[in-house]
Amino acid sequence: MKSVRKTALITGASRGLGRALARELSRDGWALVVDARDADALRAASAGFGAAVTAVPGDVADPEHRAALAGAVGGGLDLLVNNAGTLGTTPLPRLADQPISDLADAYATNVLAPLALIQAVLPALRERRGAILNITSDAAVENYPTWGGYGSSKAALEQLSNVLAAEEPDLAVWWADPGEMRTGMLRAAGEDADAAPPPEEAAAALHRLIADRLPSGRHRASDLAGAR
Repeated sequence: MKSVRKTALITGASRGLGRALARELSRDGWALVVDARDADALRAASAGFGAAVTAVPGDVADPEHRAALAGAVGGGLDLLVNNAGTLGTTPLPRLADQPISDLADAYATNVLAPLALIQAVLPALRERRGAILNITSDAAVENYPTWGGYGSSKAALEQLSNVLAAEEPDLAVWWADPGEMRTGMLRAAGEDADAAPPPEEAAAALHRLIADRLPSGRHRASDLAGAR
């Protein structure tokens, strides 16, 4: 019987961890559906993902864009990676100074959009007993000053993932902390991004999570790398 090529939907794939993970999976022969808000950056990144790639530019917080992503997947999906995210207000403020409208926008992108996309593609994932990888952060579990807005949104995403794992036992549901990475997001947060490892290191660790289909739960890229 002819084998079916595995398909992954990866959000925020034009740069950083999303781009690195897409490259990892493409080298394994996966077909990819990828998105990012910057159409030109997504087009440039997709050139490195091999032939089996469908690029759908747009904002995951937009319901019409999420519908387009679900349509691009079609009937079968093996992996959803909710990687797209936002820091929210920058420079990162203390909670006493956090603009509530900015925080609402951050929750729309970091919490509500991933859940809505999960809902849109769940039938396709169930059909293939697929997997969901939600990218989180150590800010979800640590009390870093000025990281309260972003961290609380990631904490909410973690709990959604935790409950989803219980509700969908036939799927693998992972929420993974990639650690600090040399990305524009870390730089925008005011951190020394140049001192952080490249996102390719975290992508390689998360690739193991996917390839070995480890149990549902919270995982850290540093632990996965150390287990190799």
